[in-house]
Amino acid sequence: MSELKFVLLGAGFWAGYQLAAWQEVPGARCIGVCDPDPEKAARLAGKFGIEGVFTDALEAISTGDVDFVDIVTPPATHPELVRLALSHKKPVICQKPLAELLADAEALERESKKSGVSVLVHENFRWQTPMRALKAELASGVIGTIFRARLTMVSGFPVFANQPNLKNLERFLLADIGVHVLDIARFFFGEADSVQCHLSKVQKDIAGEDAGTVFTRHSGVTVITELGYVQNFYERDHFPETFAFIEGSKGSIELAPDYWLRTTTKSGTHARRVPPPRYGWADPAYEVAHSSMVPCLTNLLAGVRGEPCETNITDNLKTLRLVEAAYTSAG
Repeated sequence: MSELKFVLLGAGFWAGYQLAAWQEVPGARCIGVCDPDPEKAARLAGKFGIEGVFTDALEAISTGDVDFVDIVTPPATHPELVRLALSHKKPVICQKPLAELLADAEALERESKKSGVSVLVHENFRWQTPMRALKAELASGVIGTIFRARLTMVSGFPVFANQPNLKNLERFLLADIGVHVLDIARFFFGEADSVQCHLSKVQKDIAGEDAGTVFTRHSGVTVITELGYVQNFYERDHFPETFAFIEGSKGSIELAPDYWLRTTTKSGTHARRVPPPRYGWADPAYEVAHSSMVPCLTNLLAGVRGEPCETNITDNLKTLRLVEAAYTSAG
């Protein structure tokens, strides 16, 4: 299978980990890094031995050898950059969220279909090793018919230290970690029939919400999603692990701290650890999230080649519509 060449747009906090993860994926090679800050672009490109350094996205995308574009820039820039790639008939992988506004994301889907060029979304949380293990356990039917679930991603981790721009977002929690966790809810239980949401702003020096609870109904399954990025103190703070407790007619399954998967039925409790693989380049504080980028990118690369991809633009729009419905419910 031929190697596909791509350019990376963005040289911020996540870009270095993105490039490191790409090096674990056969069949793709980055030939250029683009960022408005030339020093950042050069520094990141130099770290990975990449010759192409750009400050202009058009110049980067227009390079003759580029097969696809990987966008790792702030959400506000996504629509413009996706459209630029589409205008040059380059398939796109875009970091989540695809756009800040649902209407913009929906417009991009229409433009993608009209152009016949793929737009795929880098949504990696569903690719975490514990999430895939939990999905397989649910699919086995061991706990029978599922009727209720709780998904929890609540942490006091200082997220603003690495990403200070998050403080200025009018929509913060749901638009950031909420996109990931609500996508997991869809991944496990299908589409939501109803949504109710309550949001709070605990920290006074930020623009958006930092705590929230979302209640959704998925074909008979009630899901409670607890979210929090309050700079608080928790005994069981395992950022960025997402915990789960799922009840069925024959038992329950818990995804507990430190990657413990516990299945309880009438025969007792069976417990096993489902830790992520370890990579030398991954930040231990983000281990489960960083490692999930490898299978995520593997699936996205298949999508670029025209093969099935879980998080194509049409699927991801369903997650964005769920997030929008949650914001609408919160008022």
